[in-house]
Order: sequence, then C-alpha cells, then structure tokens
Amino acid sequence: MMTQEHSATVPDWSREAITRFWDPAPKLLRSIRRYQSCKQRGTLGFLASRYWALNHRFWSVITQCEIHLNTQIGGGLLLIHPNGIVIHPDAKIGANCLIFQQVTLAGPVTLGGHVDLGAGAKILNGVTIGDHAEVGANAVVTKDLPPRAVAVGAPARIIGQR
Repeated sequence: MMTQEHSATVPDWSREAITRFWDPAPKLLRSIRRYQSCKQRGTLGFLASRYWALNHRFWSVITQCEIHLNTQIGGGLLLIHPNGIVIHPDAKIGANCLIFQQVTLAGPVTLGGHVDLGAGAKILNGVTIGDHAEVGANAVVTKDLPPRAVAVGAPARIIGQR
C-alpha cells in the first residue's frame, strides 16, 4: 500500500486533482463535491445540482463505481482504480483515505482518516475503522478496527500495527 504518512485530519486536496483530460476517478469525485455544494444554494444551485447529478451518472457508468451523491467524504480521497467500488450512502469516509478497486462499504460504515483499503475488501454494516488503519486485499471486516491496525483475511483479523 502507500508508505507516505498522510494526516488523518488535514485533507491533501492534491490527491483529488484532475491532472489530465481522461482522469475518471477525480472527475467522479468532483461531480459529487460540486453536487453537494450546489445543493446547499437556492434556485440556481438546484439547477446546477441537476447538471452535476448528470455528470455524476456519466462518470459512474464510465468507472463502474457506485458512490452516492450524498455520501460524506473527507478531502483527499484517492481512488486508484475506481472500477467496482460500492459505497453505501450512509458511509462516512475520513480525510486522505485510499480505496482500491472492487471495495464495498456496506451500510453505515465509518472510516477514520488515512485508511487504506486493499482491492476487494468488504467492510460490513456498522463497522468503524480507526485512523491510519490498513485493510488487506479481499479482507472481510466484521468488527471495529483500532487506529493503526493492519487487518487481513476473511473474516479479517489484526496481524500488526502500521
């Protein structure tokens, strides 16, 4: 996973920057953020939010990624390969998290800041994952994880500290 230490509270917005013409993951995140921003404004905001909802639908189809428009996402979210990611509308994602392909957040899951989720990880209903935790590929997390824990397996078990 990533070796650079990022803050669990201060977002690194450069992680979401659109760096080239075809950059689907950052464009998907931009559509979500702009939709949420426009939704809080008046009549013109409503019209703009409709545009960003359509934009979100386009990038959701392109990336095959399902992130609800009202999901609470901290800044600096990094989607390496957004294909197959499914995030429940009630999930809360902290700052500077990293999510690989085929990850599922099922139900009101809470991710702390700078959490790394490996490819195919499944985080089940009501689980809270602490700051700087790491979940291995194809792990199925059914219980809360403390900060800096490294968990692998199905069901996931803690194998060390980060």
